[in-house]
Amino acid sequence: MWRHRCCPVTLNQKNGEVTTMTRQIIATDKAPKAIGPYSQAVSANGFLFTSGQLPIDPATGQLVTGTIEEQAHQVFKNLSAIAEQAGIGLSNAVKTTVFLSDINDFAAVNAVYGQHFTEPFPARSAFQVGALPLNAGIEVEAVFDYHHKPNTLDGYPLKWKEHP
Repeated sequence: MWRHRCCPVTLNQKNGEVTTMTRQIIATDKAPKAIGPYSQAVSANGFLFTSGQLPIDPATGQLVTGTIEEQAHQVFKNLSAIAEQAGIGLSNAVKTTVFLSDINDFAAVNAVYGQHFTEPFPARSAFQVGALPLNAGIEVEAVFDYHHKPNTLDGYPLKWKEHP
């Protein structure tokens, strides 16, 4: 396979087929609408890339101003809604990036994170940033893999055996 570095074109060197990258915009009313020149998510080549999600209640359009735990739950609800619109779920996440306005909130956010993601957990980075839009305490973006089937190996269910 050969992929051109600036164009969405792939050349299969075995048979000479040229394919183009497919790209689709994913949007749902169950997550906050984009408030600028960006999309809630973009699906491309078997992956879903989300924009950063703030703790905005899509029903009201208002920032959830409660505890950092309440804000984190709303962020993960928003990510889940976008994933579901794309036909997948949080279990398809392969990478998340967590932005915090205060790194001291990390333990509380980590506890909420563990309620929304299960093993195998996605890779993750977490950072304290100078400020977030709307003075939010948290923002999270994610990358999902359409091909990943949780608890399977090559599409076959995993059956665990305990060793004696």
